[in-house]
Amino acid sequence: MLNQRRRFLLGAVVAIVGIWVVAWAGHWFFESRKMTAEKLRAYVGSVDFSKLTGAARAKALKDLEDRLNALSYEERQRLRGEGLMSDWFAEMTEEEKAQFLEATMPTGFKQMINAFEQLPEEKRHKAIDDALKRMRTANNRAPGGGGAGRGGTNGPAPISPELEAKIRTMGLNSFYSQSSAQTKAELAPLLEELQHGMESGRMQRGP
Repeated sequence: MLNQRRRFLLGAVVAIVGIWVVAWAGHWFFESRKMTAEKLRAYVGSVDFSKLTGAARAKALKDLEDRLNALSYEERQRLRGEGLMSDWFAEMTEEEKAQFLEATMPTGFKQMINAFEQLPEEKRHKAIDDALKRMRTANNRAPGGGGAGRGGTNGPAPISPELEAKIRTMGLNSFYSQSSAQTKAELAPLLEELQHGMESGRMQRGP
């Protein structure tokens, strides 16, 4: 009787340890496969996109798109603010640029632009002001951001003053539809921030 109880307890302990080991191994496996900003930086730095051709070039571009899309919104914005993909983008053909933008812009961003244009002019201008302020603050908080400290808003503008002026005068929809792939890439962080603001309800809440 005593031996049976000991065997039962020993079996229970072994089972618990086994479950813990399997759970830990599963957690480690999925964490190791999770895409991070650091992994994307390492990938971009390890591939000389300018020297690739044919299927290898197409695969590298698809891998970059998949890795970028696997990141969180915050990580995507930070890396775009750093200009991590700028060297790759400069080497892309116009067709590749269009493909890359189409593949990496958030789902529904075109609908966001149309909805944004329906807002009153005052709300549109305020939404742009708030989005640029949040982007500048996020850039300043990032390592090497060079801003005025945590939460500062005195760092460099997230987009050029010329782009900002055209967006305000022409309207986001008209300007985006007429822009080159290069300009659309420069606008991508702002578009994501505006969409994030609309999805979170910031624009509807107002001041």
